[in-house]
Amino acid sequence: MLKREISHNYLDLACAELDQAIATLHDLLQVSKPDLEDEPYIAIHLCSELESLLYLFQDQIYRIHIVKNFKDSDEVIYGKRNQLKKALFNLLKNAFEAIPNEGTITIEHYRKGEFIYVIIGDTGVGVPAEKLHLLGTPFFTTKDEGTGMGLTQVYSTIYQHGGTINVKSAEGIGTTFTIRFPTEIIENIGVIDLELQYVHGHSFKEFFMMNLDRFNELFALEAKSVMHLIEDSKYKINAPEIFDKIARLLVEDRQHELIILAKEIGKTAAKNDVPLMIKLELSQAFRKLYWNFLRYYYKNVELDMEGFFEIGIKTNSILDLYIFHYFSSYLEYKDELLRSHRETIDDLSVPIIPLSTSMAVLPIVGVLDTYRAKRVQERTLSQISSLKIQKIIIDLSGVAFMDTAVVGHLFRIVEGIGLLGCKAIVTGIRPEIANTMIELGIPFTDKVETKTSLQQALDEYY
Repeated sequence: MLKREISHNYLDLACAELDQAIATLHDLLQVSKPDLEDEPYIAIHLCSELESLLYLFQDQIYRIHIVKNFKDSDEVIYGKRNQLKKALFNLLKNAFEAIPNEGTITIEHYRKGEFIYVIIGDTGVGVPAEKLHLLGTPFFTTKDEGTGMGLTQVYSTIYQHGGTINVKSAEGIGTTFTIRFPTEIIENIGVIDLELQYVHGHSFKEFFMMNLDRFNELFALEAKSVMHLIEDSKYKINAPEIFDKIARLLVEDRQHELIILAKEIGKTAAKNDVPLMIKLELSQAFRKLYWNFLRYYYKNVELDMEGFFEIGIKTNSILDLYIFHYFSSYLEYKDELLRSHRETIDDLSVPIIPLSTSMAVLPIVGVLDTYRAKRVQERTLSQISSLKIQKIIIDLSGVAFMDTAVVGHLFRIVEGIGLLGCKAIVTGIRPEIANTMIELGIPFTDKVETKTSLQQALDEYY
């Protein structure tokens, strides 16, 4: 209330610090009493979890090379999936953040004896030898901004699952975490009791709406690992609110509104660069829980197998329709964005530079393939016509490669320039390009003037 009434820098700072303190206390509570989270032990494929987590770091792949060596990928361990997934996410996040520029992250998975090994190594800045023993200690961090609770959660989770963790690091070389899990853990493995209310005679819609709060509660628990990843990342989406809307529309059979919602959310997700993997995991958790609600309701209602399958097919069809329109909207926006970016790049890659009212230079740099040659043709002829250019210098000294088809295309562009009454001067032809022209039998010198370099052409004509 105070913040709404008064806008003050110190108040904003105090609120931010309070939020940080609450988050830190929450992390500390999770570490000190992990059993407070009512999560069942299930079979977990660590390779699958690692693959899905790597999708969340797609924006880093351009600078970091990922080396994966997954063996015995069908092996499973039994544990709390959300906690383990958050621990692996924290390790991967630390590995990416430890590499300031370019580098490599290596991930290994294999079975040896009665243990599963997961190794995550990076070529980052490393940790000083005298501080290695402090890793995993609450509030110890080597980062400028951090609480040190990420690795604390990692160590706590690994130990809780009967595992061990070993770390090796050297400054300027990198850090490697080796985690060992037992293949069997003696625990009670089961499902969470839904604890739903049921009134005889109620329709499924009435039953579901009566238990909607419980559904949202269970969904938050089922999708906790993804929720944590969203909270710890830049993706600002309100997943509980979105799936609450989906549940209401689905149970009320409002398919058209569900499609509109899917398109809207898909476009918003694309704008915010939310990975499709997050949506898939959330949708999977939603579908699983919704089916459990169907099963709970219809085991109390006299319904034969055929009737139950009809309901199941209809439910899956509606959910698949939602996912289809979500993906279509998401990909449509991304394709439109890519087209826009490519058009901008195309314009920048054909920079016609006017030197005077009648003369211009076209420097071509990089690889000249068939697609780009066509763009050079379209833009060059258009600019010559609109700017009334009488002489144009085409500089090829920066062209790394041209195949035979492109060399022939370039010749036709020069002919087109001549048809517009403009004289073309080509400079910087490399020996390998000249050799290709000779093999193709192109009488280039009869059609256009050539110069050794751009400077020579400018000295003569400008």
